[in-house]
Order: sequence, then C-alpha cells, then structure tokens
Amino acid sequence: MIYDVAIIGGGPSGASAALCSAQKGLKTIIIEKEELPRYKTCGGGFVFRGRKEMPFDISSVVEREFNAVDIILGSKKRSFRTERKSPIVTMIMRDSFDHLMVKKARENDVELLQGEALQKIEPGEIATLTTDREQIRCRFIIAADGALSKTAKLAGWKESRMMCPALEYEIELNDDDLERLSTTARFDINAVPFGYGWSFPKKDHLSIGVGNFSKNKKKPNLKKYFQAYLNTLAIKDIKNSTSHGFIIPISPRKDGFVKKNVFLIGDAAGFADPLTAEGISNAIYSGKLAAHAIAESNMNLEKARVNYDEKLNDKLIPELRTGVEMSKIFYERIKIRDFLLNFYGQRLAEVMTDVFMGNRSYPHDYKKKIREKVGKSIF
Repeated sequence: MIYDVAIIGGGPSGASAALCSAQKGLKTIIIEKEELPRYKTCGGGFVFRGRKEMPFDISSVVEREFNAVDIILGSKKRSFRTERKSPIVTMIMRDSFDHLMVKKARENDVELLQGEALQKIEPGEIATLTTDREQIRCRFIIAADGALSKTAKLAGWKESRMMCPALEYEIELNDDDLERLSTTARFDINAVPFGYGWSFPKKDHLSIGVGNFSKNKKKPNLKKYFQAYLNTLAIKDIKNSTSHGFIIPISPRKDGFVKKNVFLIGDAAGFADPLTAEGISNAIYSGKLAAHAIAESNMNLEKARVNYDEKLNDKLIPELRTGVEMSKIFYERIKIRDFLLNFYGQRLAEVMTDVFMGNRSYPHDYKKKIREKVGKSIF
C-alpha cells in the first residue's frame, strides 16, 4: 500500500488535513502515537472564527459557550466586556474534540494507526515512515504533531519559533464557586509578568492557567503566579486539581514550512496566534491549506510546495507576522500597552473580539495608529 498522504498526529490540524485530503480523493492515513481519546493539555477555548468554518456539528463535545468575554487589566483594575450574538469562544476538552474530528475523518475513509510513534523518515519520491512496529509508504507527509514535533526534527528543521511557557490546572470546585466563575470566559492581563491568566469554565470544572508570552530570557515562576491568580479569583476551596505544564509556539518558523516530502501545519509550524496564543482555529485552517495544496498539485511535489507557500502567504503568514510585532508591544512595551488600554481599552477589546469572530484581521498600519495616539516619544 502506498498512501498519497500520511499525517503524523491526530489533533485538530492533523484531523482537518486528513478530512480534506480524503474528500479530495487522496488515500490518507493518520499516524497517532497514543490511543484516542487521550488527554491533551490545552485551555480548550475555540474561537468563533474557527468554529464557523467547521464542516460538521460539534455540539456533542461543547462544554460551554460564551457570548461575552471579560478582559481585566489587573495592574490598573480596569475591565472590559465584549458581547456578540454568536459565541465568541466555545469551551471544549481536547480529548473528546480531537476524537470527534478523527471519527469524522474516518467516516470519509481515512485510515487510523493508533499507539505507534514515528521513529524514522526516509524521504524520496515515495517516502518511508518507520513507526514502533511497522513501515508506511507515502508520497506526502504532513507533520501535525504539535509544539514538540518529532517529525519536524527528523525532517531537518532547526528550532526558530518563539516558545513560551504556560501552566494550567484542571480544577474541581465547590458548587458555589463553580457557579460564580462560570458566567464568562475571563482573561487577566498582568496576572503573570509579560503575559496573562485565563479562567475557562467547563461543564463540571475550570481550566485555569497562566502563560508568559515575552521573549524575555528571564522567565517568571509560573507556579508562584498561578497561586496568586487563584487568590485574584477568590478560590480557596479546591476539591481536586491536576496540573499540566506546556509550551506554546507563538511565531512561525523562519526556515519555511516544507522540506522534501514533509509539510508542517499547526503548532509544528508555529501557527498559534502570537498575541493571544490561541492555536486551534489556525491549526484547523492550516491543515485545510496543506491538504488543498497537495490535492491541487496532481501529486507533483514542487507544485504542492509552491501551492502551499502561496496559500499561506495569501492570509495566514501576513497576519502572524503582524501579530508577532503587536505582541512585542503588548507584552514588552508595558507603558504603551497600559496607556492604550487605559484610554482605548474598550475599543481595543472590541477589535480583538472581531478578530476572534473572524470579522477582521490585525491592522497592518497599527504602528502608525499607535504613534498618532501616544506620540513618537513614548513609541
């Protein structure tokens, strides 16, 4: 058996790529190192720009939906709430969400190889993938194995993404605290230096975390700031909790997204939003782009490479580059950030919500606008 496409990883990006590949008539297999469903560390906030593009109903795995979001600037005790008719953010647990996506892919004749990790790649016109127990032959490889992508390392990529640490706890509370904290999705700017804290209510618990999103080499003690964030949320009675540390790539790779037969998507490529660190929507989107690029190439590798680059540079890469520059201001130029939030906070929150909704992208002339607001001296 020679597959047209072998996808490494059964998360949102991999399942999205698999579904699109199969629908385009390509013989497709997903290689997933664990047995599905499996727990995946993630805040589980799926913004509307991604949900509205889903080709199937996900209501069976929705934990909660929020048409309102609170953004709180802790150091100045300022808060901003935005509301929309459709859910700004949908809460999911990645084990059930990923499993649903893979099941939908399998309904379209995608094969699934579970519990086998990729060990070796032998490139060529027909590439050979060696797992723990067998070999798979394929024409194209899509690396969808996340932030620590082993596939990218095996294919020869060097690390060039900005990797940011985060710490999250799944916390079970008493009924009163759960009800009190489940009315909205919440972001607390400055809950950790150069980052934020989040409180994402699920059906029967909270996903609470803190992340540092600055290139500052001195990283803060996330456990310390997490405990302080619990105090901010007035949480004292914790029935049960599990902690998960992880890293989030918040800038795209600098040395391209295709090497030989291997195409990078999702976190393996560094496609999470640089300003918010939200990665699910871009993961799904990039999976579609890779699948379409390959399908439209008539199995020509060079044409597929060109197709993918063109599709990425049409929208996603320019947005990410702008997001990277904006994140430097937001997390590192604190005086400018606080000035803008103090005087234009509600407007900026509305703009950010429009981005979440998929109604606009980041403004490419943001530096000019900031200079107009704060003046050249402070900028």
